[in-house]
Amino acid sequence: MSTRTKASYPLSGLAIVVFGVVFLLPFAFILLTAGKTQQESAALDFSWPTRWALVENFTAVIEARDYLLIIAFINSTILTVASVSAVAVLAAMAGFVLQRRQNRWTRAVNLIILSGLVLPPAVVPTIWVLQKLGLFKTMPGLILVEIAYAMAFCVLLFQAFIAGIPKEMDEAATIDGAGPLSLFFRVVLPLLRPIIVTVVVVQTVFIWNDFASPLYFLPGDENATVQLTLFNFQGQYTNSYNLLFMDILLITVPPLVMFMIFQRQIVSGMTAGSVKG
Repeated sequence: MSTRTKASYPLSGLAIVVFGVVFLLPFAFILLTAGKTQQESAALDFSWPTRWALVENFTAVIEARDYLLIIAFINSTILTVASVSAVAVLAAMAGFVLQRRQNRWTRAVNLIILSGLVLPPAVVPTIWVLQKLGLFKTMPGLILVEIAYAMAFCVLLFQAFIAGIPKEMDEAATIDGAGPLSLFFRVVLPLLRPIIVTVVVVQTVFIWNDFASPLYFLPGDENATVQLTLFNFQGQYTNSYNLLFMDILLITVPPLVMFMIFQRQIVSGMTAGSVKG
């Protein structure tokens, strides 16, 4: 066994400890608090419940404010599916064009895309634009905002991945009579599956967990998303930490399960893009 291999064992152990402290302990605290009664949860300590109240707390959270959480799950699902689907297709098309056509115009567009990653979101101008378009306080308006926020990062990912696809494939397809759309959807898009999975999972988790955008651009209880239920729920049940943490647990599980299922595809997509680029 080499010295380098032996030296990696302490680092691996340290990584496991850090992972446990950063992720597993907070999740365990959420689960324990969600299973306590109101009196025990008020202490906010890391202790085992004397009596598990998971079912009672689950029922109370679901029925709170006329089943607001169910409405929020429906709204978040619509928002996430529509936004992620549009981002995956549009970012792939933009990344393909920007990577294949290297000229001064594409360099200018790339500069704008990079600035989109650096500059903070402009909330007030965005509200003004949505009002002028008649999309403020509407689901299509919020979907448009989520797409705009996610495009810059996703376009760069697709560009890095597409750089590893030989241009000879484009030329061969063109010689066979393929047009621009046929070239992209029939030749290039099937090759983008690893990075598409990465974009879909990462953006699903990001949009599902987004709190600020729905708060600013889609206010109102009838438009509430899952993250806004935390804000509203805490306001109504200030001292019911057991119900608040049950709400946190319920809205955390779906993206967590999705991330665990597709974690290998995420790593492979990110690695392939970085190596090929």
